[in-house]
Amino acid sequence: MADEIKYEYKTVRALRGTDGLVISKMQKDGWEYVEKEQGKLRSALDFRRPKKPVPWLLIGGAAAVVVILVVVIGVASALGGGDEKDEKPAGPTVAATKKPSARPTPTASAPITPEADPEFAALLKGDSCDEANAAFATRHQGEKIAFDGSIVNMMPHGDYHTRYDLLLGPGDRGSNTAVGPAFKYDDVNMYDLSLTGKEVPATVGTGDKFRFVAEVGEYNATQCLFYLHPVSTEPR
Repeated sequence: MADEIKYEYKTVRALRGTDGLVISKMQKDGWEYVEKEQGKLRSALDFRRPKKPVPWLLIGGAAAVVVILVVVIGVASALGGGDEKDEKPAGPTVAATKKPSARPTPTASAPITPEADPEFAALLKGDSCDEANAAFATRHQGEKIAFDGSIVNMMPHGDYHTRYDLLLGPGDRGSNTAVGPAFKYDDVNMYDLSLTGKEVPATVGTGDKFRFVAEVGEYNATQCLFYLHPVSTEPR
């Protein structure tokens, strides 16, 4: 039908607990919330919005350009003759003589550390609700960070006794940590922590000190929580 509404679709992945913020933002941009698929750490939110119609004037202009190009190419082919296809190139083609790039194959970037990055060093000494946390999370989402810290709190996730929510802090003070972001591992088990080192513990608990390597997730400004995804956890 000519009046049938055509939609464009988009899927946004959000960390557990941030669905409402994502839906609100997308609706402000004109997207309609459709449904959600819940995962362990993230949920997939599906949206749609009506496609903007393409003006007929632009469609007609594009078609005219195509016709003109076809005519020009046909005339040029007729004037040039049809013998070129039987001729062999006098020398090697550009593709055959092109040298391989001298640039090395890209490798995974090293984690951001407070020793090498002044911005990250300042963040670890700041406040958990400071706007700098949101700015850092937005700028470095998906990248890795590494820092010396400890477990501030450890709670079972829901009714599970093998999955936990871990609150991490920079430094060695455990539950007495008073500075720096409130880093959170959400819904993880011992395997997810990727424990490493010379002496790998069977369990972890509040106050334990580690060298954390993690992937930067989202920052929840309402709860002042900085979400991370564990990469490796080495006892100190």
